Amino acid sequence: MKIYTHQLPKRLHCAIPPQRLAHTTTNSPTSPPEQIIATHFSNCTNLLDLKRLHAQIIRTRMLQRYPAPFHWNNIIRSYVRLNYSNVALKTYIAMARTGVLPDCYTVPIVLKAMCQCFAVQLGRQLHCVAVKVGLESQEFCETGFISLYAKAGDLRDARKVFDESPERKLGSWNAVIAGLARGGHAKDVVVMFMELMRSGLRPDDVTMVSVVSACGSLGDLRLGVQLHKCVIEAKALEKSDVLMSNSLIDMYGKCGRTDLAYKVFKGMARHDVSTWTSLIMGFAMHGHVKDGIECFRLMREAGIRPNHITFVGVLSACVHGGLVEQGKHYFDMMKNDYGLMPLVQHYGVMVDLLGRAGLLKEAKEMVETMPMKANAVIWGALMGGCEKYGCVEMGEWVARHLQELEPWSDGVYVVLSNIYASSGMWEDVERIRGMMKNKVVAKIPGCSLTTASN
Repeated sequence: MKIYTHQLPKRLHCAIPPQRLAHTTTNSPTSPPEQIIATHFSNCTNLLDLKRLHAQIIRTRMLQRYPAPFHWNNIIRSYVRLNYSNVALKTYIAMARTGVLPDCYTVPIVLKAMCQCFAVQLGRQLHCVAVKVGLESQEFCETGFISLYAKAGDLRDARKVFDESPERKLGSWNAVIAGLARGGHAKDVVVMFMELMRSGLRPDDVTMVSVVSACGSLGDLRLGVQLHKCVIEAKALEKSDVLMSNSLIDMYGKCGRTDLAYKVFKGMARHDVSTWTSLIMGFAMHGHVKDGIECFRLMREAGIRPNHITFVGVLSACVHGGLVEQGKHYFDMMKNDYGLMPLVQHYGVMVDLLGRAGLLKEAKEMVETMPMKANAVIWGALMGGCEKYGCVEMGEWVARHLQELEPWSDGVYVVLSNIYASSGMWEDVERIRGMMKNKVVAKIPGCSLTTASN
């Protein structure tokens, strides 16, 4: 079969050496068309070139003349490589409709695209096909199915695939452990890790990153230190020094040992944005305000661009230190210096900062003008400011919004009762407490009874 080189995209023409182009029109036994086409696909660096080559393949009816998954795999792999997973999945569906069955290379590629798109239902269909053709136990296929189900939050099916595996490879263990860690099941992560150790397999750096992260969530310093020793002994830092070290910094920070977090930081040869952010978050979480802010300054001096999470950390440090003006400065810096639009988390921290400082009108204005709808955390932060400064009218206004968001929660009534009590409004206190006692959802008035009577 001939592939006419003059019909290939011009940019691809430039990317392929002339000697290779000479072979493209032949069926040379030393340079088969399959390898040449695979090279063309691997040289595609943008979607336009890839679509042109894909269209050329369709026009020449190559996929019909060679009804094997090889060329389909190259096309799908190229779309996934360029992060066009939706197009990759459409290509796989087209392949399935032609009657071509996937092989051991197709399934992992398609599963990667499905993970990126959270295409779980399509993944279940692929799983059925894999079982029919006998690929479900192939290592990379099995790991891919576990990862897909786990990332979609379906840990039951992820565990089922794992449990039914006749020979559990490390990749399958890592997929389950990572899924549990991502889903917040920190205790289960530790249990799975212990099972892995008993199985005789040796954990790698991917395993350790997930388990160390789980230890941070649990605040289990003792286990975290033991894992750190395992990392050092296994020399797992060789391949992913930054990723592993970042997990250790995050773990020590969450456990309150910022001194050990900083020790890991100092021992690193290279720091990325996650390294700095983990350290800043650890300092901020435990009230080390000056250290957190100084760390942020050094990060910027090092030329590392902060991200959204970094700003959550430095703003949280300002909250702990009561640094209102500095917090405003960092909030503006996000937009003006780095082009980062504040998310609901940043507005929540700022409302908390203003509320604690007694700047309730500013906090209210921020809630009313923010581009997204305030959540219960933001309203709760403002309610805390109202309680601290005994602001009855605004407290009632906030309570009405909280009641709409969380009608099942009695926390808002407790705080509102405290606000009334601090202002000597005992009739309102008794009314709220009576409704709470009788499990009646209180209707927050536009103004309090005492205020109305006055």
